[in-house]
Amino acid sequence: MDLNNLGIFRLLSDKMAWDNQRQEVLAKNVSNSDTPNYQAQDLVPFDFKHEMREMGHLGLVSTDPAHLAASTTGKAGFRADKERTAYETSPTGNAVVIEDQMNKIGQNSIDFQTLTNLYRKQIGMLKTALGKGSGT
Repeated sequence: MDLNNLGIFRLLSDKMAWDNQRQEVLAKNVSNSDTPNYQAQDLVPFDFKHEMREMGHLGLVSTDPAHLAASTTGKAGFRADKERTAYETSPTGNAVVIEDQMNKIGQNSIDFQTLTNLYRKQIGMLKTALGKGSGT
């Protein structure tokens, strides 16, 4: 059984993938904090409303090879976005503010840990419902 077929697990997995990719972008910003003319980047924020609407659509299932292929809603990656609030720029043109990046990395880590806990709780509730676990 693929848990990603269940809405809540797919949503949690998508958000964790977004957090993972954001961590990479923020780490790249920190590693380029001394690179001249480097502009900090971030991902377009994860939109729960949009994701919930996407979950509401039922996908098409082909039962015969002659059927037209259903379009997939899988994600190839999240869009990067240039930070718009470069309120501090070094004389070399670098707009990475380390304190701001570290704050974002900390918040991203907290979000990922929260999602991991939610995912684990959902698994526990599913096991309890099936009579195979204590739910912890």
